[in-house]
Amino acid sequence: MMYVHQKEAAEEIVSDVFVKCWINRKSLTDVYNMDTYLFVAVKNQSLNYIKKYSHIHLIQIEDTNEVKFIKTFNPQEVLEKKELLFKMEQSIEALPQQCRIIFRLVKEDGIKYKEVAEILNISPRTVQTQLFRAMRKLSLVLSEYRNPVRSASGNDTLLSILLLLSFSKLFFSSL
Repeated sequence: MMYVHQKEAAEEIVSDVFVKCWINRKSLTDVYNMDTYLFVAVKNQSLNYIKKYSHIHLIQIEDTNEVKFIKTFNPQEVLEKKELLFKMEQSIEALPQQCRIIFRLVKEDGIKYKEVAEILNISPRTVQTQLFRAMRKLSLVLSEYRNPVRSASGNDTLLSILLLLSFSKLFFSSL
């Protein structure tokens, strides 16, 4: 409720998180602090919900009190984001197992280094080292998308900007 401000949406988000936990229950055996994990999962799902519906804006028509919903939708932008996210997901899946788990817990689930170390029963320094390795490998794999001179097309420049924004948000969100 704190994020979405709609009871029905909040209930749906919590239900979705529990369904995802049930589906992925075999991979959750390494999670030692389930309360923190569930809290972060619900928070992230709420933020995804807000992001998904952020392109719908409420505007007031000038000389009337009438209010309309306007959907600011750009299919090309959506396609470029999907391509970028697909490439990022492929790169993350190609990471070594421990590196991938740590990356997902810290950068996608927003769990602090110390909590990840407790969850995986490793030192915080190992978490930091593995995360650094993951970010370096992802940076190398995705470097072609960061180069705006890849071609003369404006689409590639837009894709590069989207990648940089996604990378910075993904990498620096939990620091």
